Amino acid sequence: MAPRRCPCGTGLTYAECCGRLHDGSASAATAEQLMRSRYSAFAVGDPAYLLATWHPETRPASLDLDPEVRWTGLEVLATAGGSMLATEGTVEFRASYVGGGRQRRRQGAQHEESRFVREGGRWHYLDGVALP
Repeated sequence: MAPRRCPCGTGLTYAECCGRLHDGSASAATAEQLMRSRYSAFAVGDPAYLLATWHPETRPASLDLDPEVRWTGLEVLATAGGSMLATEGTVEFRASYVGGGRQRRRQGAQHEESRFVREGGRWHYLDGVALP
């Protein structure tokens, strides 16, 4: 059986891509890489990683993921800043999902511009603005 592809859409296997970030053996080098890894954390159901990569000033006390939502694809639409040497960056993306259970099945997308900051050598998700 072939290794599963990473949900974030890079074409790499999960172990080569976001799996390394999720298990702590690597950290995100760019804001986009952190955003992709956070999408993958939603897709694989890893709220601990999402909380760990959320900036302390905006992080919720807890995070419950909806078990009826299945994330089905990620499109990175634009990036600004967020490079390996930057301290701030934004990533605009569209994340597709299917949810609602069998009786109320619906498709949708989260279109957002997210802000990221790097502190202490690590990227953190600061906040995001939902876009139409």
